[in-house]
Amino acid sequence: MGWVAWTCPTALFWAAIAGLLACMPLLAALRPETPRIGMLDLATMRGDRLFLSLLLAAFIHQAWIGLVGLHAWGALAIALGVAVALFHWA
Repeated sequence: MGWVAWTCPTALFWAAIAGLLACMPLLAALRPETPRIGMLDLATMRGDRLFLSLLLAAFIHQAWIGLVGLHAWGALAIALGVAVALFHWA
């Protein structure tokens, strides 16, 4: 694993994603769901919305670093806002 620059933020990032993925089966067992049709006009489940929010977060962070620089706290705030909106309305 020497190819990864394991800093504290990197480890926290991957731990957060692993935690989200570990919670998905628990949520499915505790609160089963049916597909929802939201603003995207697609039938999405909780896992679909998680995947889309992670994908959009990656694009937001790449654009932020390319346009603004390496201080990505603003990108994190935008990505979290997009994820909340996606889980609420999609």
